[in-house]
Amino acid sequence: MIERRPFAGLGGDKLDWLDTHHHFSFAHYRDPNRMHWGAIRVWNDDAIAPGTGFPPHPHADMEIITYVTQGAISHEDSLGNKGRTEAGDVQVMSAGSGIRHAEYNREGEPTHLFQIWIIPTERGGEPGWGTRPFPKGDRAGRFVALASGDPADREALPIRSDARVLGARLGAGESVEYRLRPGRHAYLVPARGTVTVNGTRIEARDGAAIRDEEVLRIDAIDEAELVLVDSV
Repeated sequence: MIERRPFAGLGGDKLDWLDTHHHFSFAHYRDPNRMHWGAIRVWNDDAIAPGTGFPPHPHADMEIITYVTQGAISHEDSLGNKGRTEAGDVQVMSAGSGIRHAEYNREGEPTHLFQIWIIPTERGGEPGWGTRPFPKGDRAGRFVALASGDPADREALPIRSDARVLGARLGAGESVEYRLRPGRHAYLVPARGTVTVNGTRIEARDGAAIRDEEVLRIDAIDEAELVLVDSV
């Protein structure tokens, strides 16, 4: 089963500093059929104006992954962590028992990012944050784990959930396959480019909710940057 969720049909809101689109129910957008997909609770596609951002606010009991697609995001939190994550790279915040954080666009251009919330396997625990650059060439023609709860993904940022966040880059006409184990859910979004997933056309920033597909064959119609979450 592959359900295309067109970008134009997503929920969302437009403010003077934020243009946000929600793949799942969030904030003022409510859809009982889009409360989660497997362990994914939120997937927001945000454009943040220069010199603005999200002021300090709290979270608990959620794994929050930020994938930057354009520009950069600057992070601060109540643990004293500070960092900047650039386009193509990832930051992870394990909210655990509770953390306050802020995310600002300190660049001279809009920052675009995916913010993905994944339900943890257990509540509580020490909060934490981490970021790292991932060489773009490593993702050429294949999926690379960027954040994962699988100990086998040793190079990925750790998360406390039975889930993997993966990235891939394809040239026009290239293909990649991903094997989905029985009972798993996948959610795929092309940050850019158009692809087909087992024959279903997915445009840039569309979502593809996938289950009961043993092998995913992804064919790039043009140059594509992909983000895939595989979860229980």
